[in-house]
Amino acid sequence: MHFSLLRALGYFADGLWTSWGGRKRIEARQHRNLQRLVDKARRDSPLFRRLYEDLPPSTDIALLDLPVTRKPDLMSAFDDWLTIRTLSLKQAREHLGDIGNAGVPIGDVAVFQTSGTSGEPAVIVMSSSFVEYYYGIMMARFERYHWKLMRDVRKLGVRVTVTGGNGHFAGNGFNKLMQRLNPALARGLGLNFIEAEQPIDQLVQKLNAIPSVAWIVTYPSMLTILVREKEAGRLHIEPALFRTGGETLTDDLRTRALRAFPSLKYGIADFYGSTECLALAFTCSHGRKHVNEDWVILEAVDEAMHPIPDGTLSATVLLTVLANEVQPFIRYDLGDCVRFHKNECPCGSPFRSFEVEGRQATLVRVGEVTLSPLVFDLEHEDARRVQLIQAGEREFEVRVQLADEAAASPVYEEVIASVKQVFRDNGLEDVAVRENHEALEFTASGKFHEVLPLRRADTQNTIPSGIR
Repeated sequence: MHFSLLRALGYFADGLWTSWGGRKRIEARQHRNLQRLVDKARRDSPLFRRLYEDLPPSTDIALLDLPVTRKPDLMSAFDDWLTIRTLSLKQAREHLGDIGNAGVPIGDVAVFQTSGTSGEPAVIVMSSSFVEYYYGIMMARFERYHWKLMRDVRKLGVRVTVTGGNGHFAGNGFNKLMQRLNPALARGLGLNFIEAEQPIDQLVQKLNAIPSVAWIVTYPSMLTILVREKEAGRLHIEPALFRTGGETLTDDLRTRALRAFPSLKYGIADFYGSTECLALAFTCSHGRKHVNEDWVILEAVDEAMHPIPDGTLSATVLLTVLANEVQPFIRYDLGDCVRFHKNECPCGSPFRSFEVEGRQATLVRVGEVTLSPLVFDLEHEDARRVQLIQAGEREFEVRVQLADEAAASPVYEEVIASVKQVFRDNGLEDVAVRENHEALEFTASGKFHEVLPLRRADTQNTIPSGIR
């Protein structure tokens, strides 16, 4: 596997040229890229050849002609999914089974995995061209504000990524991959890594030991923890910028973080992406998320997978990654709830902008009632972390990581009373909430969710039976 800076600059130049042409040029580029991807998929992927065998020629296909795909179905047909025939699921899993292989390519491709928050982890395959696309297209979307930000933050100190270290996830693995492919570029970005799974006091100690932490990349759930540690006086760093992603960043958390860290000259940049497509969107100087529409298609749809008007909250969102021809993601159900803005962004970008309201995997369902995890107040002055786990449809457990020398009983009693009150306020009287003294749960990628909903089998199957 080889990273070409020249090809990355090609994506950069093409991205600039496309954006300068406005909506007409963006849509033309997207259409050409979609036709090319569909033609490649039906020619070289046995799975998509079967899926598309009854469709018109690639030159005549419209996006809505294509069937929706989902992770369980694609993973069950992994060996027929890729457009390269040299990598099997068995080989990929053997590679992923050794943490020492994090960031190590298999031949001409890199292999990562998702955290499996919504079920089975997905195995993600990236070619050199996708890595080159990632760097080139994100640079192309920088405004003058972003270039100044990058220069200023690099002068102030180092960048630290706090994410899962116990697996081949994008946060850890992609950094290590770049250190292999282009050490000079990795050094220039100032990549430092801290595992999110370790005890909070050790994590805080490691952050405090790093001189001049200027920029931290992490999840909103970890940002919550860092804010609490800063408020308690245990965390001493003074970063100029936080960059978050992978979860929903609430307005309350943003406000609280800005208050706890007055050093945040450049605030909190909240990005939206996934392991399936790291460069899905970019955040402009006005804080809006814009889709990289020349290389990515993001469809806001209702429960029947039909398009919805801008300004309407989606039931889910479908992703098509036009830049990955090795592992086609075409109308792939991400499970996130988004709302496209109806008005143009003040930044002047011709790319459509949207906001993320939440991810389906985080919603709590009790009977006919659906609750956002944000309705639960799980903070307690005598606890480092509190976690609410749905063990059954009407059964919940509370787990607590106590602060030093704190008594457990009053913490559990007060948190459980607060949780029960939320259920009563929503008309749910027959819900059991009990204490559990087991360790807190993290996702495989190191995310800590205060609320863990019940995992449900996905009974929907949009790939026709027999297509495997």
